[in-house]
Amino acid sequence: MNFLCLDEAQIRERVYLGSCLLVFFGFRLWDSKKEICRLVDPALFLRFALIILLQSLQNEKRLSLLLHKFVFQSPSQAHRGHQVSEEAADNQKSKSDSNNSGYLNQVMANSSDSQGTNIIQNHNFSGGMHSWHPNCCESWVVSAESGDCYAVVTNRKECWQGLEQDITSRVSPGSTYFVSACVGVSGSLQGSADVLATLRLEDQDGATTYKRIGITSVSKERWEKVEGSFSLSSMPNRVVFYLEGPSPGIDLLIKSVVITCPSANGKERVDRECIAAGDENIILNPVFDDGLNNWAGRGCKIVLHDSMADGKIVPQSGKHFASATERTQNWNGIQQEVTGRLQRKLAYEVTALVRIFGNNVSSTDMRITLWTQMPDLREQYIGIANGQATDKDWTQMQGKFLLNGAPSKVIIYIEGPPAGTDILVNSLTVKHAAKAAPSPPPIIENPAFGVNIIENSDLNNGTNGWFPLGNCILSAQTGSPHILPPSARDSLGPHEPLSGRYILVTNRTQTWMGPAQIITDKLKLFLTYQVSAWVRIGSGASGPQNINIALGVDNQWVNGGQVEANDDRWHELSGSFRIEKQPSKVMVYIQGPASGVDLMVAGVQIFPVDRRARFKHLKHLTDKLRKRDVVLKFSGADSSSLLGATVIVRQTQNSFPFGSCISRTNIDNEDFVDFFVKNFNWAVFGNELKWYWTEPQRGNFNYRDADEMLDLCMSHGIETRGHCIFWEVESMVQSWVRSLNNNDLMSAVQNRLNGLLSRYKGKFNHYDVNNEMLHGSFFQGRLGKDIRANMFKTAHQLDPSATLFVNDYHVEDGCDPKSCPESYIEQILDLQEQGAPVGGIGIQGHIDSPIGPIVSSALDKLGILGFPIWFTELDVSSVNEYVRADDLEVTLREAFAHAAVDGIMLWGFWELFMSRANSHLVNAEGDVNEAGKRYLALRKEWSSHAHGHVDEQGEFTFSGFHGTYDVVIVTTSKRTTKSFVIDKGDSPLVVSISL
Repeated sequence: MNFLCLDEAQIRERVYLGSCLLVFFGFRLWDSKKEICRLVDPALFLRFALIILLQSLQNEKRLSLLLHKFVFQSPSQAHRGHQVSEEAADNQKSKSDSNNSGYLNQVMANSSDSQGTNIIQNHNFSGGMHSWHPNCCESWVVSAESGDCYAVVTNRKECWQGLEQDITSRVSPGSTYFVSACVGVSGSLQGSADVLATLRLEDQDGATTYKRIGITSVSKERWEKVEGSFSLSSMPNRVVFYLEGPSPGIDLLIKSVVITCPSANGKERVDRECIAAGDENIILNPVFDDGLNNWAGRGCKIVLHDSMADGKIVPQSGKHFASATERTQNWNGIQQEVTGRLQRKLAYEVTALVRIFGNNVSSTDMRITLWTQMPDLREQYIGIANGQATDKDWTQMQGKFLLNGAPSKVIIYIEGPPAGTDILVNSLTVKHAAKAAPSPPPIIENPAFGVNIIENSDLNNGTNGWFPLGNCILSAQTGSPHILPPSARDSLGPHEPLSGRYILVTNRTQTWMGPAQIITDKLKLFLTYQVSAWVRIGSGASGPQNINIALGVDNQWVNGGQVEANDDRWHELSGSFRIEKQPSKVMVYIQGPASGVDLMVAGVQIFPVDRRARFKHLKHLTDKLRKRDVVLKFSGADSSSLLGATVIVRQTQNSFPFGSCISRTNIDNEDFVDFFVKNFNWAVFGNELKWYWTEPQRGNFNYRDADEMLDLCMSHGIETRGHCIFWEVESMVQSWVRSLNNNDLMSAVQNRLNGLLSRYKGKFNHYDVNNEMLHGSFFQGRLGKDIRANMFKTAHQLDPSATLFVNDYHVEDGCDPKSCPESYIEQILDLQEQGAPVGGIGIQGHIDSPIGPIVSSALDKLGILGFPIWFTELDVSSVNEYVRADDLEVTLREAFAHAAVDGIMLWGFWELFMSRANSHLVNAEGDVNEAGKRYLALRKEWSSHAHGHVDEQGEFTFSGFHGTYDVVIVTTSKRTTKSFVIDKGDSPLVVSISL
């Protein structure tokens, strides 16, 4: 029934015939919200019933005015400020009418509850124009005395101009959405006008399509509904809802918009703002109460059980569990399709109860994996969790994941054990991950910086305080160095000479035998400890010997530092460590040489470091190295107007490379891209340029990912490093390459060089030619020593513009004798002797508990070669965000203050997309954590801004970091903006600026 078609006499007749019955039925209908709601809109019915109730309570005249106010009043009159009769105006001020108006509008606003949560933000314009945007026109919000609001869209020059809202993050493919909008029109209109509800779908490639949702015909002085529904078969890059349609010059009025999505089970689909921790499990039939419904085997058979093995295996929770059996591949398992149930850019937490059965396997690797397929058929496998499952008991596995893009198909599955072993699953839960509370800064009382916690370090009391680990023999001897090792001296400053006594360890029958101490009660959580000692080996060693200071922390090994000794000299052993969880027992011990080789240890120092103490010194070095004095000389204006003119200098770009690793999936996330392009000026691809990615099977090439990432970087003016052409570590070489004979392998290497460097000639500034040559030897072992130098030579011939790097890890931290600076230098010199055009040194920088002097010492040693040094994969890790921030700041300050360092690349910054846990700067859903804030603060510190006035010489002087600048000069007559560049140089830079 259209109430607007009734005159007042007809309404009065209906009032007296049925008010009581209708009101009673209306409230019952509203309360039930059951099957009849499919036929009757309860909100609309109740609104009419309540109007009739008001008439029953008040006089007929009051009813007439009330109906005019709520039903008949022209929206165009309302927003133009027109009034009805004086009597009606008086009645509109009635408190009872106002309360009734508010209640009725609340009923209408809540009418979507039975259908699901409204995904439109600010749906009734109570928040003004928040979340809404006029499309090439103008808009504002009108508030009526009743409290109602509606939007007026005016100054429309085209039919398609209207009001829009971006709903990308609140819709998912495969779901059906219902739309209802209350609309009107105003202006010089004869008859009626069409109002349309439309979707604008913008794809990644720039293509735009439009989807008609609904249309209605609207005449002046009436509110009408435009209704319809839509669903998306795939997820475009952007989804925009908008209302359009009336002819140019006609104002479009919008009172409310509701878009809801009822799920299959009748429960509402919620948008990002409505999701909370403890949200419903998106897995259907998660504990197999409904048998195997919604589950499937992945390449195998699945079976439902209430017990197995004669009742020895029963579910830990619920009444049933499932098994994936008859498995012939390790990827076979149990799966569920979850397409349409996940939202992009949200973090999900996954928990599973699993175990194994059969094939005489007692313990094995188990994995939870997410497979996605995009609308363009691009596939991705996301590792969620990895752990050990046993045949003895149920094991809980946990992990997190996030979807950057909008896949058209998503499957979660459990895999991993060897063929023939059954996978048993008791439950699987996937919920929106609760946001973890930020970690507080650690409070450390009396840190005692620089105080050695080792007892009897100088051996004045013989070997008291020390004990032999194993059946070796300890004795105190004399003849060791009297000076502190260099890295300890840099941290401690002036220090008393060492005693010259050392521990001689004999009768060693195992590599782990050596001197030890218990230091449990001397350690404090979250303090960074530096380790230092002199070590030496006795005669009889056959080849270099590794010597290590280690800590047994509750029976777990922690590396305190390592060094390789190959002669009878004393060697410095340095390193660092930190304990972040309260241990029950900590033992420090020195170990390493082969059995039968005597070990000598002197001057063992373990002391907490005040890592901030160096910052003042580093800031001085940084200013001297990275800044330059500048004189701006102004001309072209008379001296009277120039003197005292205001000068504002702002740095727009820092020329020092600060970069990050990115992946192809990252660039589907607009929030990731926004943070990346704002805070980094270089990029490196995590995997997408590696050989195993670009040619996973012989002759099957994939350059598409790298092409798209390169396009993104080029569009934002971001420089790129090529990582990497080859990877010397055998486990990182794809199986088809490893299976080639030597002749075919040589041909494949040449094809790889030709294909990659010809395709991207001139596009990558750097290449890591053969990654981690200090830790692997696959190509050299198969093709001979010359192959490494030949790789460099061929790469240079194919792309002479690219700087060619060596790249390796643990060079800077003293914890790996394979990659100490001395070994790295030796390798680089050897390559040069063979004619390899090495152009740069890559230090990966996957560092733990960094100590400034240790890092600086490594840079000093490498710097003598004269090559530019880059931190190519920097990341730090700590569960505490403040400690992580400290680690990052220490490393960044040391690198930025060192003259040999020409660039710093982070190995990512976004949670769930880092190679190391607890190393991210930005949490999964886009919140910048303390480590990220520290990075941004340093970037701000390392940029220059200045302001002041032109002096009597027509000059303005300041000191600025190298980079690009804008200067604004404001005189009494005009404002002028110029740009200039501060490059490297020792003398002041004079910049002439003509006004």
